[in-house]
Amino acid sequence: MRLEQITAKALSKVKNDRYILSLAVAKRAKELEKGATTTLNIDPKGYKSADFALMEIAEGAIRIEGLVEIF
Repeated sequence: MRLEQITAKALSKVKNDRYILSLAVAKRAKELEKGATTTLNIDPKGYKSADFALMEIAEGAIRIEGLVEIF
């Protein structure tokens, strides 16, 4: 899947709020950099932690708690 499609799918998970998506991606990317394991079954070579975070959000593999409930 292309990055644009992944981003669009992830945006739909956060009610098209780019600010919330950027906060969620940043938070998850930091967790991944500190040693958290990804929930996706893909080869990690060639991907950055932010890419993994965006893909996890798009696939609904992780929950975004405390950010989406404000709507």
